[in-house]
Parts: sequence; C-alpha cells; structure tokens
Amino acid sequence: MRPAIDPGLAGFLEQAAAAGAPPITAGSVADARTGNAEFLRTMRTRQEPVRAVEELSVPTRAGDLPARAYLPVDEPVAVVVYLHGGGWVLGDLEGHDQLCRHLAATSGAVVVNVNYRHAPETRFPGPAEDAADAVAWAAATYPYPVVVMGDSAGGNLAASAAVASRDAGVRLDLQVLLYPVLDADLTRESYRRNGDGYLLTAADMDWFWDHYVGDGDRFDPRASVLRVDDLDGLAPAVVLVAGYDPLHDEGIAYADRLAAAGVPCDVLEYPGAIHGFMTLHAVSPLGEQAAEEVAGLVRRRTTAAV
Repeated sequence: MRPAIDPGLAGFLEQAAAAGAPPITAGSVADARTGNAEFLRTMRTRQEPVRAVEELSVPTRAGDLPARAYLPVDEPVAVVVYLHGGGWVLGDLEGHDQLCRHLAATSGAVVVNVNYRHAPETRFPGPAEDAADAVAWAAATYPYPVVVMGDSAGGNLAASAAVASRDAGVRLDLQVLLYPVLDADLTRESYRRNGDGYLLTAADMDWFWDHYVGDGDRFDPRASVLRVDDLDGLAPAVVLVAGYDPLHDEGIAYADRLAAAGVPCDVLEYPGAIHGFMTLHAVSPLGEQAAEEVAGLVRRRTTAAV
C-alpha cells in the first residue's frame, strides 16, 4: 500500500482538478511560460533574511548569463550554483527566488541562481554547456567548496555539469539533484504510476523533451545522464526523490549507479510528495522541510570537504 500523499499537496491537487486547471504545457511556449511564472508567484509567501542579494553576469562560451547571488549572513561555507527547473523551457530567476534565499539562509552558502538559456530558442546541448560553464566560473571565482544544485530539468543540468566538470578537471565538491530528470525513457513504473494527476504528467515530459532536444537524440548521455557509461570519480551526490513523481524511479536508478561506482550518495526520499513540491511553499510545509534537510547536508558535506 502506498504512503498517503501529504495533506497540503493532496488538497492542492484536488482544488486544481476541481477547477479544471490546464496542464503545465497547455498552449504555446509563451503561454506556458506566462502561466508558470504566475503560478510560482502565488507560491512566494515571504522573503528569507540574507545579508545581500547581488545581480550578476556569469560568463560562458556563448556569452554572459544573468544570475542572482544570495549571500548568507555569516562567512560562507560554500558556493552553490543553482539551476532552476521548468523542463528546460520555463522558469527564470524570480520563480525560485524564495527557495534560493532559504537555501542561502539555512546552509550558510552563497547561492548563485543562474538563468541558463532556454529551449526551444536554445536547444540541447546549449543549456547543458551553460551549466558546465557556470560551475567552472564558480570554481575559478569563489574560494569556497563548490556545489552544483538543481531541481527537475535543472537537476538534469546539474548532473550533466558534474560529469562535464569531472572530465574537464574542474573543482566540484558536491552535486545536489532535486527530483531530477535523468533519462528520456518514459516507460518506467513511476511514469505508469504517477504519470497523470500529480501536477507533472508524462505528456508534459514528452513535450519538454521535444522542445529541449528537437530532432536530436534524447538518449545522448549529456541529456539522459543515467546513460553515462562511467560514473567513477564524480563529485559526491545528494539525490532527492518524491514518491508521487513520474521521475522517481530514474532518480533512484541514478543514485544506485553512483553508489555502485563508489561515489558517496545520500538519497532523500519523500514518499508523500509530488514533483516540484519544494517550490509549493504556499500549500505545504513539506518543501521547506526538504529545503532545510538539503541545506543541512550542504553545510555538513562542504565543511567536511575543506
């Protein structure tokens, strides 16, 4: 028998179903972006106290990317390159503002929220290259342990950047993958179990992959990171998964492969959560609890790395 879904998240899903809310990917790309931004705005319930917020430009091989750095109150313990979710298509610096503030305030790290280029205007491998370049920039800029973190499609980019960093000899101390996209195989059991009715649907993921890769190979290991042949020597990992998420099983499969390759890996399982729950601040405290658990691991793992 499955664990019960978190009450706040269950109520949110029931209200959405009763209202006949359209899928995330309904309409045009512009429509989806507008709807996603408006929805995330309703989820922002407060501003976390941080010492300062700085607008930055992060240099990459394709030009400068807009970014926003959240500075903790005390001397930083690390720098986190944060890559937001949104299926490689949606999202911006505002949508994950509260989460990044909370992570900076509770982890003691500088959190740099990077607005990588989005599909379909920039398809794969452009966003993955942006992520790798942002990590290399952070490693060359900050005198602290370096963490790459992302949720959903941002988790995909973070995982890809961790592989690219290893291959390029770039310093990286920790990768944190929050309900990440790790494979283009949409037939896993968690897709069958959770592919409809839990915010992110299997159809949404097919739409996102189409926009990200286009006519390219969805199973290229830089996109479907679960298919990377050799995981040896990657940065230690934290993989967070949600029980009612279509992506649950690929997250567990990647964590298992990391462990088998000798990569230290913490798995954080939230059985009663849905995809994206860490940004659903207004409907459930579960996301904030998860953010605090992640922040605590970042602090402990990076302090041990010094």
